[in-house]
Amino acid sequence: MSNGFLSQEEIDSLLNGNDSSPKESEKEKEKEVLSDIEKDLLGEVGNISMGSAATALSTIIGKKVNITTPNIQVSTLRKVREGFETPNVVLDVKFTSGIMGGNLLIMKISDAAVIASLMMGGDGKVDGISELSEIEISAVSEAMNQMIGSAATSMATMFRREVNISPPLSSICDETTSPLSEEINEEEEIAFISFRMNIEDLVDSSIMQVLPLVTAQKIITIMMGTEEETTPKEENVVEENNTNEEIQMKNENVNYDYEPKSIETNDEPVQVRQAAFSQLNNRPTTSMPNNIDLILDVPLEVSVVLGKTRKNIREVLELTTGSLIELDTLAEEPVDILVNGKKIAYGEVVVVDENFGVKITGIVSGEERVRSLGK
Repeated sequence: MSNGFLSQEEIDSLLNGNDSSPKESEKEKEKEVLSDIEKDLLGEVGNISMGSAATALSTIIGKKVNITTPNIQVSTLRKVREGFETPNVVLDVKFTSGIMGGNLLIMKISDAAVIASLMMGGDGKVDGISELSEIEISAVSEAMNQMIGSAATSMATMFRREVNISPPLSSICDETTSPLSEEINEEEEIAFISFRMNIEDLVDSSIMQVLPLVTAQKIITIMMGTEEETTPKEENVVEENNTNEEIQMKNENVNYDYEPKSIETNDEPVQVRQAAFSQLNNRPTTSMPNNIDLILDVPLEVSVVLGKTRKNIREVLELTTGSLIELDTLAEEPVDILVNGKKIAYGEVVVVDENFGVKITGIVSGEERVRSLGK
């Protein structure tokens, strides 16, 4: 600068700076919030959890589903909504344990219509759908519910801790919907993760996940092993809004009659000796308690399971008289014998006087019985 005037180079620099400064400042801010390594780690977590969600969706609709290629951006919910192709189906979920915070799963209406069609026995070929009926919204909400539940289970495995979510709330979002989430503020910084979703030849689109930035950073610290353990604050913490009079009143109620006892030190060496254990005697155990007669008349439900299988809604609707359902049990395999819904034995099916029966061929072990209690 000379004589109070800007030089041409300074003017060009300012002009160029004004043109590019917003984009550069946003990139710099994003770079400061999440590094490339942190984005890659968050994307890998999303890849694995959404892979489980894709498996759950594939089971429901009977089609091959791929959800891959996460793209992560740091923004606000308001800015993300400005780029939406509305309307969308939004599933609002809150993490209640393991990690805390909100979580949005967003899907385009056109993609949701395909999923709803497949779930209700259709071929999934829908064109020009701009709105869903109430039953279609219920079907898609259940599919997304299963997806987010499967993703939470996958995250629990990765984090090696229990991850629970609240009951999901589904809604249809357009440009007039506000607020989009009860847990995420419109101006709050978020991690916006976009995944590519492919359902055979029916859908080649994207599905979006929104996490508060604090929740995303929490996930990163867990995966990197840098999570800080929070401990409760020690006593004698005084709130800033307490007046001197309140503090004095609290002090008047404290009893100061405590007299510390003197501590005696002992310099004698510690004697170490081997522990001695008394001999255990084997005692005969009774086969059943003495008062077992009190419950001998309690009725129990005994059932036999030939086998199981899974079918989607479309396949169930196609069942007619004469249809065959193939089970997961081979013809020569033993069947399960259940008592009050718990497996206690194995057996083979026989015919007794024109009635079906089951011959016990084996009793389940105690370990298997204990394991079945958690099912």
